[in-house]
Amino acid sequence: MSEAAARFDGNIPENYDRFLGPVIFEPYAKDLARRLESHRGDHVLEIACGTGIATKLLRRSLPLTCDLTATDLNPAMLEIAKKQLGELPRLRWQQADAIALPFPDSVFSAVACQFGFMFVPDKPAAYREARRVLSKGGNLVFNVWDSMNANPFARIAHDTIGSLFPSDPPAFFKVPFGFFDPEAIQNLLASNGFDQIKLEFIPLEARSESAESFAIGCVNGTPISIDIQERGLSRDSIIEAVAKGLGEIGGDRPFRSSMQAIVVTARAA
Repeated sequence: MSEAAARFDGNIPENYDRFLGPVIFEPYAKDLARRLESHRGDHVLEIACGTGIATKLLRRSLPLTCDLTATDLNPAMLEIAKKQLGELPRLRWQQADAIALPFPDSVFSAVACQFGFMFVPDKPAAYREARRVLSKGGNLVFNVWDSMNANPFARIAHDTIGSLFPSDPPAFFKVPFGFFDPEAIQNLLASNGFDQIKLEFIPLEARSESAESFAIGCVNGTPISIDIQERGLSRDSIIEAVAKGLGEIGGDRPFRSSMQAIVVTARAA
């Protein structure tokens, strides 16, 4: 995976889970899990499970006759997930890279991924791997963020932080919010072994107790915090600036803002 994904370390995973998880990730995790409620296969793979936000809901939605293997590239993310979820029935954790999955061919009945494929630099390889480990006719279900323009909180965070480094603005937010071209996604899937491809634009609302709390997540819960620290600027001042911008679009307390993701389903041809 990309350097940006690999840098979810230190206290970033904890801040990600605490300040971003309930606000922007849980709502889409509920949607993702709902799409597998009627799944009748025997083994589901989750790629890029992070701190287990979608994992928890997937495990609840899947029948107890179905195993769930949750993977992530980042050991720190996996540790938080395992600590929070404990020993759920028929759930296994494993460190894995999406472009080199450590599993035999055709062993999973479905593959799920919440907001992970955007970080993979070699997307064709990731989709080939997903197809390889899926049994024929198996389901691929994943989501990716729509553009920053469809996610005002991301635009505010990106532009605000960039304005403080005009000669060399940090580019982190371009990664998670940079893989939203429906035609490109469709073509990637079709050329790597999938058919019955369906893309849906799903608008939801981001809800946080305050703009400041969400700003903490946008800064300290993402690898951009490392970038800021390396540049020698106080993260507190960045958070204050981002919170001000967020408050202008969604209120200070509570904070509310629109957000939008693309949910993709496909079948292993």
